[in-house]
Amino acid sequence: MLKNPAGKYRAFAPVGLKDRTWPDTVLTRPPVWCSVDLRDGNQALIEPMDIPRKLRMFEQLVKIGFKEIEIGFPSASQIEFDFCRRLIEENRIPADVAVQVLCQCREELIARSIEALRGAKNAIFHLYNSTSPAQRKHVFNATRADIVGIAVQGTKWVKQYSAPLVAAGTRMRFEYSPESFTSTELEFALEICEAVTDVWQPTVDNKIILNLPATVEYATPNVHADQIEWMATHLTRRHLTLISLHTHNDRGTGVAATELALLAGADRVEGTLFGNGERTGNLDIVTVALNLYTHGIHPGLDFSDINHIRDVYERCTRLEVPPRQPYAGELVFTAFSGSHQDAIKKSWAVQKADTPWDVIYIPIDPADLGRSYKAIIRINSQSGKGGVAYVLENEFGFALPKLMHKEIGKIINDYADTKGTELTPQEIHDVFHREYLARTSPLTLQHFKTTERDSIVTCDAEIGLDKTLHTLHATGNGPIDAFVRALGTTKLPKFDVLSYSEHSLGQGAEARAVSYIQIKTERGHTLYGAGIDTNIELASIKAVVSALNRTLTRK
Repeated sequence: MLKNPAGKYRAFAPVGLKDRTWPDTVLTRPPVWCSVDLRDGNQALIEPMDIPRKLRMFEQLVKIGFKEIEIGFPSASQIEFDFCRRLIEENRIPADVAVQVLCQCREELIARSIEALRGAKNAIFHLYNSTSPAQRKHVFNATRADIVGIAVQGTKWVKQYSAPLVAAGTRMRFEYSPESFTSTELEFALEICEAVTDVWQPTVDNKIILNLPATVEYATPNVHADQIEWMATHLTRRHLTLISLHTHNDRGTGVAATELALLAGADRVEGTLFGNGERTGNLDIVTVALNLYTHGIHPGLDFSDINHIRDVYERCTRLEVPPRQPYAGELVFTAFSGSHQDAIKKSWAVQKADTPWDVIYIPIDPADLGRSYKAIIRINSQSGKGGVAYVLENEFGFALPKLMHKEIGKIINDYADTKGTELTPQEIHDVFHREYLARTSPLTLQHFKTTERDSIVTCDAEIGLDKTLHTLHATGNGPIDAFVRALGTTKLPKFDVLSYSEHSLGQGAEARAVSYIQIKTERGHTLYGAGIDTNIELASIKAVVSALNRTLTRK
């Protein structure tokens, strides 16, 4: 990197819009959405989609709810042309969905594209030419007037060649893009858009779409918003125009640029699922749509099964959605940090269905996207007691007493440290089972029976200790008290029971009871034991044995 980048790079010039209004605007409705997955997204793939994969992607886009879908560049290749024809001839396009095709301002390409659209009920012809100073100088060696002439002539050809389709019943709409709009002088972008509009002659019922693309992202999002507001306020036929956005993500601010431009007056958004596109990608429509959703605005697109949509996308594009991709990534509803896990668990516990969503660290209810709560908290060496308790309860049904959380949390953290990787829920369960439920030595419970008379409980028990069978007998005010008194007659360490809790595990005839017992030894140590049995009384006795065995094996 250069020590002084200012000698090579220059800051993007601001618009100088002194009376801008967009900073005080609040979005209240979604834009018109147009998916360009099958064109802009497809051309960015290492291996472009074949027709079966394009068909699968088209079906998914329709299912999501897109009413405008750019299906390709029919004049660019035979596969693009054939795909367009197949959609039309096999009647795969719903009546309320417009298919959009892209084309340069060349007569033979326009004619070929119109041929591909023959028989379509609802179509958008997307015409473009490059307008920036660099393009004019280095690519076309053309003046401003030359560039305007190209756009005007292209528009005339679209009107000419589409006339038979319109006469046959096709609803033909027109979109024009001054490519590299954001690096084009604003007054020239306005001039060429006005000239194209003059030719097309839009109406209230058939507005022109002026797509103002950030073909390459050069400026901060606020500059992009200023550019859009400037255009919106200077167009002479704004009421007959849909201003469309098409942001790329070279600076990593494509979403922000789009959202600010919507505040600035844009009506329509082009983008792709998960931001697939040239270089650093196109706008991620999923993110913008769900950002609106979290502000209480339904985007008009259905992402209620985001995992399935992600799977279709990955199969069709052969790309992978990053694990931290907003809303859809595998890990976006996952917390490893102990403090985060604790906050999530506590705030989720008090979240009510009829109140605004307010779960800490989770800005959207994963259930609204078809995501599972089970993936919310995952455990590694950075995790805390709350996260471990959450997994054990939500995955396996063990509602541990609050005071037990710290104890099991440390055990799991130590295990994760030793392993050096994230732990699966099953691994957490296995550690819990070994540490508490499978503690059958050095003390073993061979037999236990109680009788009760006049509120006095008598227990008869047999335990194995040091390879010797001991028969015990004692009375108490309950089964646990009687058993503790019986154990007090042996050489086992003396202890007191500090707390006891239990709950059912499962439902119906197969339900079992799980008990948690906290004891305090004569040396002042406190620790828990746990036990499971179909008999609630035996479950609590097993929990006492578990706690004692953990005491006897402590280093």
